[in-house]
Amino acid sequence: MMIFLITFGFFLVVGAAMAVGYIFQNKTLAGSCGGLGSVGIEKACNCDNPCEKRQERERKAALEQNLQNKIDVENL
Repeated sequence: MMIFLITFGFFLVVGAAMAVGYIFQNKTLAGSCGGLGSVGIEKACNCDNPCEKRQERERKAALEQNLQNKIDVENL
């Protein structure tokens, strides 16, 4: 029984260390197969009318994209 407890404790320590390392990397979860894009699905939500939160995120992303593509005419 002692060997089991030592082994279980070791796996808990290793799991906790991997979790802390992953948290400090500040990355999102990603699969090794390339995600949904590799099977021809461009987005996870295929609904025709997305929810209000998603519409707001898409609107903000479009505004940011427009600001990045804006040409400063005054400094030309």
